[in-house]
Amino acid sequence: MLALLAAAAVLTGLVACDSAGTRAGGSPSAAALHLTQADWQVRTDAGFTSPPLTLDGQTLLDRWQPVTLPHALPIALLGQARAAASAGAAPVTRTSWFRLTVPQAPASSTPLALYAARVRTDGTLAVYADGHLVHTAQQQGPLWNSPHTPLWVLLEKSPDGRPPHEITLRIEHTAATQVALSSLWLGPVDAISWRYRGRQWLQQELPGMFSSAFLAVGIFALLVWLRRRHEPGYLLFFVLAVMSFVRGLHFYVSFPIANDWFAWFTVNSLFWLVTVVHFSIGLLHRRQQLWLTRALITASVLMALLTLPLWSALPNTPRTTPVLYVVAALMGVSVSVAGVINAWGRSRSAMVVAIGTVLATLFSATDWLVQNNFISPESWYMGPHTNAITFSVFGYVMYRRYTGAIAEVEQVNASLAERLRAREAELEASHRSLREIAQQQMLSDERQRMMQDMHDGLGSTLISAIRSIEGGGMSDERVTQTLKDCMDDLKLAIDSMEPVEADLLLLLATLRFRLEPRLEGTGVTLLWEVQVLPTLDWLNPSSALHILRIIQESVANILRHTHATEIRFSTAIEGAGVQVIIEDNGQGFDIDKASGDAAGKGLQNQRRRAQTIDGTVNWQSGPAGTRFTLWLPLAPTVTHSV
Repeated sequence: MLALLAAAAVLTGLVACDSAGTRAGGSPSAAALHLTQADWQVRTDAGFTSPPLTLDGQTLLDRWQPVTLPHALPIALLGQARAAASAGAAPVTRTSWFRLTVPQAPASSTPLALYAARVRTDGTLAVYADGHLVHTAQQQGPLWNSPHTPLWVLLEKSPDGRPPHEITLRIEHTAATQVALSSLWLGPVDAISWRYRGRQWLQQELPGMFSSAFLAVGIFALLVWLRRRHEPGYLLFFVLAVMSFVRGLHFYVSFPIANDWFAWFTVNSLFWLVTVVHFSIGLLHRRQQLWLTRALITASVLMALLTLPLWSALPNTPRTTPVLYVVAALMGVSVSVAGVINAWGRSRSAMVVAIGTVLATLFSATDWLVQNNFISPESWYMGPHTNAITFSVFGYVMYRRYTGAIAEVEQVNASLAERLRAREAELEASHRSLREIAQQQMLSDERQRMMQDMHDGLGSTLISAIRSIEGGGMSDERVTQTLKDCMDDLKLAIDSMEPVEADLLLLLATLRFRLEPRLEGTGVTLLWEVQVLPTLDWLNPSSALHILRIIQESVANILRHTHATEIRFSTAIEGAGVQVIIEDNGQGFDIDKASGDAAGKGLQNQRRRAQTIDGTVNWQSGPAGTRFTLWLPLAPTVTHSV
């Protein structure tokens, strides 16, 4: 849209310059002449012929009429159409001659150029300077894009070095067609080339860039549609871009064309383009208009069949296309009015497209007036810029669709983030509640474990001691030993509650702290030769109490029965577990007898506790001492309990 506004600004400036030159009435400017007066005559011929290389007195009749440029006679559209439909293989043609006298050619050391904004004809054009052919535009048929291409002719100086004194234009056309000629500029190339380049750029190159850009974006939309078949808007955008590109081809082609199929495509693409725009507007405002849709499709198909080059029902030539464009204009007006009515208050995008269709229709109507000599041939063609309007309008629609999709995604993301925060808060509250429940359960389990341990261990021992004392069957020394055992058992229960962080060595260090004071008065030496061990992830307070009681029972047996003077603690890694080894230098014992004796419940308790934590115990005893081994797995598969 910005490019279109910039082009309009340049266009306004050029029109102002042309107008200023026209008001000068043919007087010389700084370095150029504006030719607005000419002599004119028309001659009837039997067909199109090649222009002669030179003009002589016998070529032209002496019936010149003075005319003012720009020159454009009114035309009869219906007469043109009837003549086109009834023309045979050799149509009747006319030749319009324009003779311009150069009163005083501008002096210049550079080549001179002749420029005209527009020459309208459906035939050939030839330009003569002082009777010599200097420019021609010929083709095998009557179709030529000259109304869209400014005239630009380089003039060579005569052999005597003088600029041309007389300019003559020979314009062939069919009998039912009226030509049009704008005023001409004569001057040095560097003085008037900006006029030619400016009009050429605005009427052909700029629309061509818009058309190519539109087609490129349309191809991208097609690729998107191939991945998202459920969204027909992308396919419509692609078809719209193709139709716009085909429709504008005759604006950009800079050489004569006589291809009937090319004309058929460029003319009928206008009908297809209007129909596709109608479908696009309907897709945006989501309201069906079956009657209008059927009418547009019927008109497009009918025009395509009538103008088909396979027969001559309605030939595609400049004599018939003005009538066809009336039908296209009616279709465009219908689509615009229906689009505005249905989009009002419902779809902003559909309203923009409908307004763009109104502008494109107005631009095309202006071109139709210029093309058919209803307004000055020096007016600007706006039709080539309909592609810019279409590209800008549908680019805006795609932009709104893109930004709307982004806004929708952001809104969905914000909603998801809010739901996620709420869910996280719920999960945090639930997790906190579960932690509290777990903590309470842990305290309850620990309390129950302690109560059971007190009842089965310390309580049972105290009750047995009380009964023995009451019955008089226990000496003071025995009572003292029993109380010490109870105290040791109580200390073990307390130590098992200390956090050991799955570190067996830390648990053994706690046991060492308890053993050393007890061994000081017994004459027994404690040797500590442990090494670093891997952590035991399953080591919890319950498992720790089992290990402490197994080791305590082993130490108690050494102190009571072996008369040892040395106890050695060591650790090792064995297979998929670790070992705690306790060795003494006592007198040893019979393992089988001790295990089977009713009094040997201590060994059985050690086995039972080791099995509870997936471990094993082993004794090796002889005259030189006893070796006790406790093997613990690195990863047990059962839950340990007291």
